[in-house]
Amino acid sequence: MESCGTFFRLKTMQTLAEHISTKVLTGEIPLVANRYITTNLNLKFQLRPYQIEAFARFNFHLNQHQNSTNKPIQLLFQMATGSGKTLVMAGLILDLYRRGYRNFIFFVNSSNIIEKTRANFLNSLSSIPI
Repeated sequence: MESCGTFFRLKTMQTLAEHISTKVLTGEIPLVANRYITTNLNLKFQLRPYQIEAFARFNFHLNQHQNSTNKPIQLLFQMATGSGKTLVMAGLILDLYRRGYRNFIFFVNSSNIIEKTRANFLNSLSSIPI
């Protein structure tokens, strides 16, 4: 019976991914990063097009479910090694912080990733009070 539930969740995730991909391709989801994210991340990191798309997809999903009582939301970002997942996660935490979320937990397998994340947040020109 568990495999049936797993299949349903997988099929639902595939359907959601296809739905959002269609909206990206038709221009219904503008591929822009929130200005709050771009001005508060460390400026030495230039966002890549697929990272901007990840932010756009996240914002679309979050805005579609902003009044949902089914919180917290859970999303999966499938990105290759070296693609800048840490920067994306830092940006998403900034966005969620702006929206009123205050508690975050960040699991990593090495202290190097924690240092990279800290560097992403410690932008001396940031408007976020430390």
